[in-house]
Amino acid sequence: MYQQPEITIIAAVDNNGGIGNKGGLLCHLPVDLKHFKELTKGHSIIMGRKTFESLPKGPLPYRRNIVVSRNLKSAEGYETAESLEAALNLTRQEDKVFVIGGGMLYKEAMQYADCLEITHINAGFEADTFFPVINTAEWEKTAADFFEADEKNAFDLEFCTYRRRSL
Repeated sequence: MYQQPEITIIAAVDNNGGIGNKGGLLCHLPVDLKHFKELTKGHSIIMGRKTFESLPKGPLPYRRNIVVSRNLKSAEGYETAESLEAALNLTRQEDKVFVIGGGMLYKEAMQYADCLEITHINAGFEADTFFPVINTAEWEKTAADFFEADEKNAFDLEFCTYRRRSL
């Protein structure tokens, strides 16, 4: 019997809902990058073209990289799909898939998502890209893990898991 994969959106969000500025991340937090890698490793990741182009070393290793773009053509290390729906279609046989950004793709993916993995950064930054508002009538926080700033990570943060509420 066919069962679609669990669709998880993963993002780091500041106190103002910001997720990016001028094509890059808001800040460098090694503990969040490690968390991202641990969760997404071995799974497909879906991203928009701008997010893909912002990756410093190209496609992320140990993951199936799918880029949503009408102009970019598939090449070694990644596949392309013309829409989010087409990208999700490519992952039908998988158990879990992650949407990793950017802002427009997050907004579109909210209707499909089963889970949100959000790193709440306890700081505010200059941002030009924002995460959609998490509606608590639709989403329930099911797990939270606080991380206190240290010598490598300049800000307190909280790793939170949200699950879609049953209606």
